[in-house]
Amino acid sequence: MNKTEFDYKTRTIKEVFSDTRKICIAPKHEIMLDEGVHPGGDIFKTEDGEYIDFETQLKDFNAEELAKYVEFAENLYEKHQKKVSVYILCPKNINVNVRECPLKSDADFKIKLACSQDDICHLILNRIKNKLKNDVALDCDDINAVEMLPVMCNRHERNYFRVESIKILNMVY
Repeated sequence: MNKTEFDYKTRTIKEVFSDTRKICIAPKHEIMLDEGVHPGGDIFKTEDGEYIDFETQLKDFNAEELAKYVEFAENLYEKHQKKVSVYILCPKNINVNVRECPLKSDADFKIKLACSQDDICHLILNRIKNKLKNDVALDCDDINAVEMLPVMCNRHERNYFRVESIKILNMVY
């Protein structure tokens, strides 16, 4: 993650999720999770050793989506015995089909959801880059989304998304 992305994400965590703790990127060796567990988005570590997972949700948020984040938080907590905060940023065009409710668990975690007014293309690109950074294989939907970015974006950003799409597709093929 470059400095611009880091600044954007930490600013979003502070402003949108009201978490003003000082954070840094969590070392990769600390965030190795069990096989089959959602790998998380951008994982940060606070100065007191707690973890923050910053996610961008691009499909409707339902019980299955919530369950994968709970499983992620529980798995990370079990490995380190440190509180986990999962912050999920959703574009305005997705449906949220679950309510906030207390979830019983031995793990100490919280999950917060917020709506973003950001351009969906930037959210998709960031999600794809995070998958690649975390060595998560892209599925057919991801490849299709990358191919569609130059078509879906604002006209004045078309060249930027075209270049980013080409870079990603060259890495995959």
